This record gives sequence, structure tokens and C-alpha cells, in this order.
Amino acid sequence: MSGHDHHHAIDIEGNANKLKIALILSIVFLVIEVVAGFITQSLALLSDAAHMFTDVAALAIALAAIKIGKLPADNKRTFGYQSFEILAALFNALMLFIVAIYILYEAYLRFTQPPEVHSIGMLIIAILGLVINLISMKILVSGANHNLNIKSAYLEVLSDAVGSLGVIIGAIIIYWTSWAWVDTAVAILIGIWVIPRTWILLKQSLNILLEGVPDEIDVEALRQSLLKIDGVEGIHQLKIWAITSKNIHLTAHVFVPHKEDRTGLYREAVEMLSHQYGITEITL
Repeated sequence: MSGHDHHHAIDIEGNANKLKIALILSIVFLVIEVVAGFITQSLALLSDAAHMFTDVAALAIALAAIKIGKLPADNKRTFGYQSFEILAALFNALMLFIVAIYILYEAYLRFTQPPEVHSIGMLIIAILGLVINLISMKILVSGANHNLNIKSAYLEVLSDAVGSLGVIIGAIIIYWTSWAWVDTAVAILIGIWVIPRTWILLKQSLNILLEGVPDEIDVEALRQSLLKIDGVEGIHQLKIWAITSKNIHLTAHVFVPHKEDRTGLYREAVEMLSHQYGITEITL
């Protein structure tokens, strides 16, 4: 094994260990928050627990993607098992979307008959959740700067920290004012904030499964970039798709005169597509 490969393997194991610790912390708190939500009658806590569920799912997906992604391709799965990440993301997005809709429906019912909310218990659990989120962020932040998979998990934990902060503010307001409806209002705000993010994840997952062009790539701009290379006379059968969010493939028929240095043109095109558009697999 080369020094680079050895270092890369160490990075993968290090990222996996960070994800394991953050995942364990999140699972433990998820259970605590669900139980506390029912005991304190806090819908805000339960809605934040639903958001915490997405964090657990995101961490589990990131960890699974590292483990399963290392499995080799075979004659039946020539791309290997990379699409597992997208299938799991699609499933979690659907589940979260259903949960968020249910929370909004439950909040609608509670506005007419708001239950008594135990603000002190709600506050304690929310503070504990914020602390756990901050610990998880501290664990993941170093890997987030170098690995997009870890970065997505880090952003999930960061967003849940915002939800915990909202529950804390709601609990303080309820304690000083006895306005039980604030709990429901916080739950609605969390639900409204979660649904658009879930919808974006759902669309991105479906787009990848349908082999659509990734959102960050402008096909026409890419075509013009290829045509600007000296010696390229035409581009046909241009196809762009992704296996995962960062594993983008491109195939194209490139017309060049016979006298041109095809090897040089190929290298120039591959370098441009790789650095400018982040495309990892190229066939020209």
C-alpha cells in the first residue's frame, strides 16, 4: 500500500469512528427526548425529537456509506454499492416528511385545547439536547472540512442544535408567561423549517435515482466549455448523471480533426471537467 493509500485508509477509519460516537450520542438523546416529550406534554420536544431522528438517520447513512462504499464492484453491480446512500436518503426523507406533516396536524388540534406543558422538564431536556449537539459538532467539525459525507452529517447536527435552541426559548417563555400555546407555536416553526429541507433532499434523491443531471451543473455551460478547447469542433451525445451526490459521470462524443493531438485534447478536457465541474468519471 502506498503512503497516500495508507493515509486515505486512516482518514476513512477516523471519520467512521467520529460518526460512531456522534451516532451513539444522538440515539441516546433521541430516546430521552421522546420519553420526556410525552411526560412533559411538549409537542415542541416531540417535533424536535423528529428532527433528531433525521440526524440519527443522516449519521447512520454517512457511516453506512463509508462501510458499504468500500465493498468492491462485481459482475452484477458494476458501480458497486454506492447507490445505497441515495436509497437510504430517499427512505429517510419520506419518513421525515410524514412525521413533519403529522406534527403540524397535531399542532393544529392543540391550538383549540392546549394541554398543560411542564416547562421546567421541557427546558432541561432541550438544554441537554443542545449540549449533545454541540459535542457532536465538535467531534465532526475537523472531518467536515475535508470530507463532504462528514460535512452533510455535521450540517444535520448543526440544524438540530437550532431546533433545540428554539425549544429552550419556548420553555423560558412558557415558564414566565404560562402561555401554553407557545409550545405549539415552536413545534409549528420547527415543522415548517424541516419540511422544505426534507423536500429538497427528496427531490435530490429522486433526481439521482432517475439519473438526472445534478443541480449544480449547467449542461449548456459545460458544453460551451468543451467547445472552447482548441481543436474541438462538435459535441454530441452528451450525457451527465450521478451515482451519489458527489460521484458524477459524463460521456460524450467529441469531434476533432485528424491532425489534432487527440491525447492532448483529451487530457485538457478531463482536467477542465474534473476541476471546474467536479466530475469524477469521464468517457470521451
